[in-house]
Amino acid sequence: MKIISTGRTLGKTIKNAGRLKTIIAVFARHGFENVLERLQLGKFILDKISPQRKDLEKFTIPQRIRMSFEELGPTFVKLGQLLATRPDLVPESWTDEFSKLHASVQKLPFTTIETVLKEEFGENLYKYFESFDPEPLGAASIAQAHKAKLNDGTDVVVKVQRPGIVQLINDDLNMLYFLAELLETYIEEVRPFNPLGIIDEYFKTLQLETNFLIEANNIRRFDDNFKNDKFIIIPKVYLNLSTERVLVLEALSGIPLSSDSSLLQQGIDPDQIVRLGLKCYLQMVFHHGLFHGDLHAGNFFILPENKIGLIDFGVVGRINRKTQTAIANMLIALAQEDYDRLAHEYVDMAPFNDKTDVDRFARELRDTVAPYYGLTMKNVNLGKVLMSSATVSSRNHVSLPTEMMLFFKSIVTIEGLGRRIIKDFDFLNYALEFATDLAKTHYDKDKILLETLDALRDSKTLIYTLPRQLKQLFRKVNSPNFAVKIDLISIKDISKSIDRFGIMLYWGLIISSLIISASFLLNQPAQDYVAGIPVGSFIGYSLALIFGSWAYLKK
Repeated sequence: MKIISTGRTLGKTIKNAGRLKTIIAVFARHGFENVLERLQLGKFILDKISPQRKDLEKFTIPQRIRMSFEELGPTFVKLGQLLATRPDLVPESWTDEFSKLHASVQKLPFTTIETVLKEEFGENLYKYFESFDPEPLGAASIAQAHKAKLNDGTDVVVKVQRPGIVQLINDDLNMLYFLAELLETYIEEVRPFNPLGIIDEYFKTLQLETNFLIEANNIRRFDDNFKNDKFIIIPKVYLNLSTERVLVLEALSGIPLSSDSSLLQQGIDPDQIVRLGLKCYLQMVFHHGLFHGDLHAGNFFILPENKIGLIDFGVVGRINRKTQTAIANMLIALAQEDYDRLAHEYVDMAPFNDKTDVDRFARELRDTVAPYYGLTMKNVNLGKVLMSSATVSSRNHVSLPTEMMLFFKSIVTIEGLGRRIIKDFDFLNYALEFATDLAKTHYDKDKILLETLDALRDSKTLIYTLPRQLKQLFRKVNSPNFAVKIDLISIKDISKSIDRFGIMLYWGLIISSLIISASFLLNQPAQDYVAGIPVGSFIGYSLALIFGSWAYLKK
């Protein structure tokens, strides 16, 4: 049974009134009767079912929310864990508390797991598998993993979805959408936090995590990205034996870093391991645009010959070329304590908002980040500092994309890995090497030519669509109901701005033409070169730089 794919429609109809009563009883028991009354849910509070705890005064509101989530089970625990990574959505005191959330999961007997396997493979299960280890390798809220052998003797790990978990998630998502709509309707002070938007994001995350074929495809892509690196081992995925509820993987021969014995293996060099791990992660971010979103010590294996293996690809981050460049520039700005540049990188990534005062934003970023500058990982967690910067962004109406928040959270886990291996190292110094290399690649001739062609393609689209847009504008202006409201402070200033814009546009066209011409000359044969590029290209870029500087000074 798949998670219902209709998003917010889940909350339109209550499908499990019993579960709703349970949820309300738990929140009432933890002291939220007043909130439930404001949500018009007071009739569901039954004193004999949900007596309030007597020690509530010992706990803060975030602590009581965290305890409620733990009692309500895996769906709510995962929601809290998501909120722990979003300081741009909820206050820092809440994210700190939610970061303590851990699902308390009972191991299922193998007979129950075997039932799921037979539902997926039929009664002829042992046509594919020689044997299973009945003792699980691990149990999580969504799945349980067991060692097994294929009929050809290959050792594998089989990840099996817990029976009934999707139905439980469906019921709980139904309740969460329902409660989020009530919060936005009746409690005005909660609206800025966008409860429905939070549940929408959570809904999409669970859709991915409960379909193991998506994880299998993620593994395949990571394996392809690192196929030429003999030190990075990605387990082989058996697609022919994997389904939405079962994932079959090659068993790695190493030991997870979460085990104290992992670094005690013969021939293991901790310094080499940490450098290799960081190189692997930064390659994911800066070269592949696809990175592991939950690379904690249990998912990081140390193998013989100083190799590393990675598992659990249910949560991955995807970033495009623009975001890669922004991250590189952010890290360089942090290293140089250039908070104006850092603020502008944040603003450029976010949707436009005329409420943002960039100068004020830069000052607040400086006040947040500067006290930690120069400290090593022994003293500060860079990921947490970046998460704090997201809180500053939100306060200044700068909404960072979801993938950026996942990147910040992934740094927290990467630093946790590093701390287990080397007690005192500087993540930023490792990252800067990759950030600088990425910045350099944006100035090679192939890159310039590619970006020039992108600009030409966008210009072509503009030329084609402009007549249609003008036609629509003129129709609107000629409409008898057309009206324009203009608040003019100074007609003279506007006239000057228009004149200045015309001049800048004129020089912009000249400079663009020079850059385009020089870029096309890069791939043409030439007799003379200057600074490694044809003379014609060098002259074109130089003139563009001179005219650009002159136009900037005259603006």
